[in-house]
Amino acid sequence: MKIKINGIEYIVEKDNDKIIDIDLLEEMVTDYFNNYDYIFGDIAYDKLRLKGFYDSNNKLKNKINDIKLLDNYIKDYCAYGCKWFLIKKVK
Repeated sequence: MKIKINGIEYIVEKDNDKIIDIDLLEEMVTDYFNNYDYIFGDIAYDKLRLKGFYDSNNKLKNKINDIKLLDNYIKDYCAYGCKWFLIKKVK
């Protein structure tokens, strides 16, 4: 499924719990996220948290924002069993 946030098109990679709220993302996704290839969102204490990730072949990636390490990020920084989604920027 494709979505558009602030004029940028994304593909929904994962949203099993159907938590994506386009209106909320329009408010929360700022220019800060424009360079990232992915946006990860999770719900913690009834609040949406966002984090940007890069493709593994992107020269800007490092060990804290490499998409291939997403599972480690979820395990280390997200509440167990939390609801989350992943969207990828359409290039």
